[in-house]
Amino acid sequence: MKQVSCALTIAGTDPSGGAGIQADLKTFQELRSYGMSVITSVVAQNTTGVQAVHHLPLEMIEQQLESVFSDMPVNAFKTGMIANIDMMEIIAEKVQDLEIPFIMDPVMVATSGDPLIAEDARHFLREHLLPLTTIVTPNIPEAESITERNIETAEDMKEAAVEIVHKYGAQAALVKGGHSTGDAVDFLYDGNKVHTFSAPRIQTKNTHGTGCTLSAAITAYLSQGYSLYESVNQAKQFVTAAIEHSFELGQGSGPTNHWATRQVEERL
Repeated sequence: MKQVSCALTIAGTDPSGGAGIQADLKTFQELRSYGMSVITSVVAQNTTGVQAVHHLPLEMIEQQLESVFSDMPVNAFKTGMIANIDMMEIIAEKVQDLEIPFIMDPVMVATSGDPLIAEDARHFLREHLLPLTTIVTPNIPEAESITERNIETAEDMKEAAVEIVHKYGAQAALVKGGHSTGDAVDFLYDGNKVHTFSAPRIQTKNTHGTGCTLSAAITAYLSQGYSLYESVNQAKQFVTAAIEHSFELGQGSGPTNHWATRQVEERL
């Protein structure tokens, strides 16, 4: 029997399907990793914003983690929305001794601008979760929150990536340029070198869930044994296609197309 690569997402939900757990599982499936999930918060959201949030009881989050790790092989895992310190403490305790890739999407604000994490939790994330990560994938506002300084230029982005690794202990940092202008340029610092990933900027409002999708794609590729550089490179191509072929769904920022690369392959 062929060995199956297994990827786990620990995050909040999105009933409209564009972000969160739903986007992660779609991405894992498209990239042929067996997807599993631990839900931290049930979020009522859609393309226009967040309407309500219900955090699961801590005991339930802990039990979900125990259910997965006690029974299933996990080759890589990612975190998304972790809303408060109590959740972070449970997750840190469960994963700190795992010798598998840990991808952190430091979800702090939804695409709509709605906050998704308590203010005091940002400090805990920076001090206690970042040192456990294989790679953290902040956009520019998230990188500003982590480093506590303004990021305006490409050089600022590179410096932020280096600082997140050397000051806060992440093994690698990918600072994403989705909030900048010009081409969509991301900078990966792997502890030794800054790598640049660039793609033409696609003029669309349909970017709901792009951060979730990119980090999930990196998780899927790492679960399959790809190198960090190749995982980021292929994930960048995956999310670029997903944005280019995004859907005009909903009244706000529409979702990306998780099967876009498959559509392109089928046409060839």
